[in-house]
Amino acid sequence: MEKMGVEPTTSCMPCKRSSQLSYIPIKMGKYSIINSHLTNFKIQSFQKVFLIFSIYLNFTSKYISMTTTSRPNGSLYTKIDNKIATVEFGHPASNSFPGELLQRLTDELNTLSHNPDVNLIVLKSEGEGAFCAGASFDELLAVSTLEQGAIFFSGLANVINAMLNCSKLIVGRMHGKAVGGGVGLAAACDYALATIESAVKLSEFTIGIGPFVIAPAVERKMGLAALSEMTLAAHEWKNAYWAQEKGLYAKVYETVADLDKELDIFTQKLAGYNPEALSDMKKVLWESTENWSSLLTERAKISGRLVLSDFTKNALGKLKK
Repeated sequence: MEKMGVEPTTSCMPCKRSSQLSYIPIKMGKYSIINSHLTNFKIQSFQKVFLIFSIYLNFTSKYISMTTTSRPNGSLYTKIDNKIATVEFGHPASNSFPGELLQRLTDELNTLSHNPDVNLIVLKSEGEGAFCAGASFDELLAVSTLEQGAIFFSGLANVINAMLNCSKLIVGRMHGKAVGGGVGLAAACDYALATIESAVKLSEFTIGIGPFVIAPAVERKMGLAALSEMTLAAHEWKNAYWAQEKGLYAKVYETVADLDKELDIFTQKLAGYNPEALSDMKKVLWESTENWSSLLTERAKISGRLVLSDFTKNALGKLKK
């Protein structure tokens, strides 16, 4: 986990479904404002007006699309289409997770697990910057008791347990960097697609704690050697191709456009398979994790204790400055 700044993100336009708002990202190209050069075009006056108005609309849409949620507790939206539930989370601080957002994601995954209209879940985050910066830095700073520490780290434990217990397969869309809990989130997906920008890092040692809660998920997906390398080299970023080689990502694409194109093709095929077979395969993939509910709770207590240590308090104080 590390303190990360706000990164550029795209906002979404709302559309309604039965139970909640769903947001569909707007993708705009690059536009330039044409002013004095417009007079060089041999077009009629009404055509000039129409062209200027069109450019204005495109420019405005582009400006809007570069914003992100400003909600301090983050945002979470679900869109269900063709048996695929797309769950998108976001937060102004590089898509990090405050406790409330972790609880909302846990509840949403539990709900979708029992939804007969859903065969598959796609998990993604807002924008064009980081995929996920892990748990909320501000809430980490506020931890002052063992109980608060255990509760804070249990938020991510609950999400991971909800992902493994979900009856639907979960496909992750990793468009950018992932740190700490963000790596755990990627590892808890059943299948993950990424871009070359999707570097990963477990930086917990740098502030005196460790990736105890997410370690089981990372080890299961990438192996003990990869977990060890990432944890001990807490200062190093591992690029997306390294993560693919270790098993975190199934495929890595050059651009987000390529990622989304292949994601759509893959998920449409997968969602069209026998839902009972998909659900049964989910159980097979997560065999031998029956004890994770208690295991991750105990791991959360370890991190909750360490976050109160003098080492961690000093490290967090320096980062706060």
